[in-house]
Amino acid sequence: MSKVAVVTGGTRGIGAAISVALKAAGYTVAANYAGNDEAAAQFTAKTGIKAYKWSVADYDACTAGLAKVEAELGPIAVLVNNAGITRDAMFHKMTPQQWKEVIDTNLSGVFNMTHPIWGGMRDRKFGRVINISSINGQKGQAGQANYSAAKAGDLGMTKALAQEGARAGITVNAICPGYIGTEMVRAIDEKVLKERIIPQIPVGRLGEPEEIARCVVFLASDDAGFITGSTISANGGQYFV
Repeated sequence: MSKVAVVTGGTRGIGAAISVALKAAGYTVAANYAGNDEAAAQFTAKTGIKAYKWSVADYDACTAGLAKVEAELGPIAVLVNNAGITRDAMFHKMTPQQWKEVIDTNLSGVFNMTHPIWGGMRDRKFGRVINISSINGQKGQAGQANYSAAKAGDLGMTKALAQEGARAGITVNAICPGYIGTEMVRAIDEKVLKERIIPQIPVGRLGEPEEIARCVVFLASDDAGFITGSTISANGGQYFV
């Protein structure tokens, strides 16, 4: 019986690539999504991966959704906390609502998803929790005080949970992508991409979603059992930690 993996924000962008890569590696994958029903239906039709709808910002919804996944697919062995949103604004113009929405999804969402299944992982003496943070959680970014704070918080939570989970056979790691060629990034004006963004990346190109997915597959594997509390910086050399 294959291990069950849950990927939040798993039907689009980096999350979709992660879902597909985990399925190819032999996992039974549940792809969570929050709102785009059409994209989720197309993703399932194309990949055969079942999509489950709930907001990671809602703890009760996460508890119910995860219970449904386990009832239908089995105990969750791998959790990829990938879901994230942006509400960008310079700090003097940022509203409390913009701050709250990003923190609720990008930081509290990691708690809301991990907490309900942590006990089961402890009981089974196995678990893989992989948090998708960001280069901007490492270096900060103007206009993204909310996003940078949340993604930096994800890294702190990763290190704390890694210490708690180690003796229970649970590893907790993070990945910090740089600029990845998702639909959203490729929609940026081509001149801005070529003149302002790509020149910041030493390898001279955007990353691909599949490159992040391969990092996830490795961290989820038995081969990565001695790696916990770590951060993989997948940013083409744009920022070193």
